[in-house]
Amino acid sequence: MNRQRKVLSATLAGALAIGGVSISAVSHATDSSVASGVVLTAQEPQPGTDAAIAWEALMSPEGEYAAAAAYAAVIDKYGKVQPYVSIRTAERRHVAALARQLERYGFEVPANPYMKQIPAPASLEQAAQAWATGEIDNVKMYDELIAETTDPQLIRVLTNLRRSSLESHLPMFEAAAENGGALTTAQMADFQGGKDGQAQGQAQGKGQGPGQGQGRGQGNGNGKGQLT
Repeated sequence: MNRQRKVLSATLAGALAIGGVSISAVSHATDSSVASGVVLTAQEPQPGTDAAIAWEALMSPEGEYAAAAAYAAVIDKYGKVQPYVSIRTAERRHVAALARQLERYGFEVPANPYMKQIPAPASLEQAAQAWATGEIDNVKMYDELIAETTDPQLIRVLTNLRRSSLESHLPMFEAAAENGGALTTAQMADFQGGKDGQAQGQAQGKGQGPGQGQGRGQGNGNGKGQLT
């Protein structure tokens, strides 16, 4: 992947595009560490490997570390506003999922080099518009990365993260942009409750039918869900 190689080459050169931050400066001090009995290397993965794909999903400007830092910057400047708080929590799970993949491949996970390096936009409305665009770029990144691997476990993780960006985060930021840059508690409940209700309805609608075979029914679910 040419774009992946460019990102990794820039990383290996020692600087990130945002803030001129060196990954080597924020990496762990030792060359290796032991986690769960596995020796991990602190070096960046070689381009063209599955580990490099997981690395880009985490470390690139369109990746999860940059997104987490961007949302943190908004919260630091404007307070605990939605949807940034809820999506930041989801981003932590995304980062953890990619970190597990890197560790599975034997690589140590560096600290987030974007943290405190990305300034918050001048207004919440601009922030929502910018992060909506960021989610679109994030989805495009995952489309490219998924096409570059045949590892079923990595594909599953990347697909789940792509779905979260497209079906959860992007609609929230688009709604926030139309609402002055933030969402109310009631609006957040609509997003969360609608998602959870659909999932519960699908789960409850499955059942054993009379006679031969299995039948499918329709169900309705209500309640708060958790952002992915």
